Amino acid sequence: MGRVSRDQAATKVRAPRGRMTGAQRREQLIGIGRQLFANRGYEATTVEEIASVAGVSKPVVYEHFGGKEGLYAVVVDREIQALLGAIAGALTSEGGSRALLERAATALLDYIETSTDGFRILVRDSPPGQQTGNFASLMSDVASQVEHLLAAQFTHRGLDPKQAPMYAQMLVGMVALTGQWWLENPKAKKRDVAAALVNLAWNGLTGLESKPQITHA
Repeated sequence: MGRVSRDQAATKVRAPRGRMTGAQRREQLIGIGRQLFANRGYEATTVEEIASVAGVSKPVVYEHFGGKEGLYAVVVDREIQALLGAIAGALTSEGGSRALLERAATALLDYIETSTDGFRILVRDSPPGQQTGNFASLMSDVASQVEHLLAAQFTHRGLDPKQAPMYAQMLVGMVALTGQWWLENPKAKKRDVAAALVNLAWNGLTGLESKPQITHA
């Protein structure tokens, strides 16, 4: 579908000619780490490889980030802020509930389209022992922002608004998994994917039962 992504601007991040300032070197290492983590994963990426691509010695990487995990944390934090900012902006804009849902779904797909490397990093497993910054915790943060939208709809339709947090997790999970599917199936048009998502989520919402039950198990 011809995505235009800032991740495709260069196949490798290399050191520019001339001496770099500390800030420039830090940004260079972040860019290199982002690309390697996306392509190879956290475990397969080494400090040696990061330093080699940057054209520096290993101690330079440790000086800036304390090691691979520190660099990974910075990369992930930037991606989280970018994605959360886009979705939060969509959910806090003016318009009805369906319009906000459409904008939120589109915001996630926009992020996947323009920051493919970043999204690949977020959906990979986090380093051992890391409790935050993984995709599950990120989606939980997004779900907490969706709760108020669903709670208002639940109240309007005579449903229990206390159920909104659970349904928010379901809705965000559906969108997130669809995003992962789209990442591997790029021939699907973004607007078509977003429209299908909203169609299922919205029309499912309008037909919610007040007391759903499982009857065939």
